[in-house]
Parts: sequence; C-alpha cells; structure tokens
Amino acid sequence: MGTTSLDVLALGGVGVDTIIRVAELPVPFADTVHVPPMVRYVGHSGSGWALGLHALGVHTHLVDLVGDDPEGLLARERFAAAGLPFTGVVVPEGTKRSVNLVADDGRRMSFHDGRGQALPAAQVDCHRSLLGAARHAHVTINDWTRPALREAVASGHSVSTDLNDWDGVNPYHEEFAFAADLVFLSAVGVTERLPEVVGRVFDQGRAALVVSTAGAAGCRVHVRGGSSIDVPAAALPGRPAVDSNGAGDAFGAAFLAAWLSGADPVECARWGVVAGAWACATPGTNADPIDLPTLRSLL
Repeated sequence: MGTTSLDVLALGGVGVDTIIRVAELPVPFADTVHVPPMVRYVGHSGSGWALGLHALGVHTHLVDLVGDDPEGLLARERFAAAGLPFTGVVVPEGTKRSVNLVADDGRRMSFHDGRGQALPAAQVDCHRSLLGAARHAHVTINDWTRPALREAVASGHSVSTDLNDWDGVNPYHEEFAFAADLVFLSAVGVTERLPEVVGRVFDQGRAALVVSTAGAAGCRVHVRGGSSIDVPAAALPGRPAVDSNGAGDAFGAAFLAAWLSGADPVECARWGVVAGAWACATPGTNADPIDLPTLRSLL
C-alpha cells in the first residue's frame, strides 16, 4: 500500500486484559462468585488495531510505553509471535492492564488501569523516524501520544483515532477528536446526542469521516458535508458471538485497511462489520484477528 516503507504507525494502547467469565451482567452481589479459569490476553485499543491491520496485510509498526514486568513481556512475546514490529519504551509505572467481565451473551464490562504512564524525556523522539517513514498514523488516546499526534498533523500525515466511549463532553478526548481525519467512537457513550457530538467533531475538527459503532446494531458512517450511512452488523454462519472484547478495534482496523486501499465508506464499513463479528466469535481479546482472504470470503 503506497510508496512509503511503512503503511501505518500505531501509537499507544498496549495492555493486558484478564478475562473473567460470568453468567450475566451486572453481576449479582455476593461475597464469593465462582468463575471459570481466568485467562490473560494482550489487549487494549492500540494492540487490537495494530494486530488487526497486520493480519490484513497492512505494514504496521506499533509503539507504546510498557513496563519491565510480566505484562510487558507477555506483550512483547505476543507481537513477536504475530510478526508485528513493536517498539516498547520501558517506563517505571508498568504496563497498562484491565480486568474485563464477560457475560454468556458476549457483553463485557472493563475495569481499566492506565497506570498514569509518562514518556521519559530521553525517549521523546521514539516515534519520529518511524513517523517519517509512515503513510498514516493511528493514534490511541493515551496522554503521551499528544505530541506525536501534533507532529503527524503538521507533517501532512493522514491520522485516525478511536475515542472509544467518549461522552462528547470530556475535554481529555478533544485534541484527538479534532485532529484526526478518521474519527471512531462508540455510540453507546453518547446515545441520543450522537448527531450533536458528530456535528461538533466536524465543526471544530478536520475529520472527513466520523464512524460510530453500536455493537449488534451495526455502525453509522458520517461523511463531512454529506449524509449518514447505516451499515448493519454482520452475522457469520456457525460463529455465534461469545466475547465482544476487541470487537471495536477489529472493526476499526478493517475499516482503515479498506480506506487505505481506496475503498468507499460503505465498503470500508462492510469490512469493519465482518472483522468485528469475527472478533466477537473468538474468546479473549485480539486472540485471532481475521486475515484478508477470510475477510474477503465473508464479505
């Protein structure tokens, strides 16, 4: 894709998820709840986007802050096994992590520990040479990525970001929302205020597309100066939903892969819903990203 040596530089968003299976959400209060074996996966948004892009044949390099801890080692081993290039800057705060409750119907609730990581002064240019070689930057909403986001915009790179469950009000997300060309967010966080929030992103930012995801209800692609396009969720025969962890990241990675290949917004969304459905049918987080031949066969 393209003439640069790197298609996508993915910045931020590496962590480890501990998945706890429960019968239902919310969990009824009890002193002790007996659950199946807890399993750890390399997760969080940046990992999901980068692994998803890599599986779809998009040349991707991931950069983030990790600890010199078992979680950091787990992340490095996971990326090495997948063949995904990874630059891990070691920080004393340790690797980000989450504990995610997953119900029998696939819904989840995540307890996120972001660690308050800070980029060491000696590593402020850890992304710079990679950015210079990249065609596109995908920026996770970790605080340390803000300077890199500004550099990407100033240097003329196309940029994407995932605001996750932004409520449309929290100022933490605004710089990311207003700087990116492709903005992804969960409709769950804004509910009936979605048109207002999307309008604000267009009015105050530079996005060409705002993509709102709604799980089993599919997605809506909002085009600057144009109409909104609804694309229903995909149903994959023989692959029922068992775990929604990482589904939004899988959706976004596939959408971006299609967009980088020149596809129109509807086709991008079709790629996304198939990849998201594939992720929902796989236990764990980012455990089995869909590859390009499989995705094409399911479109």
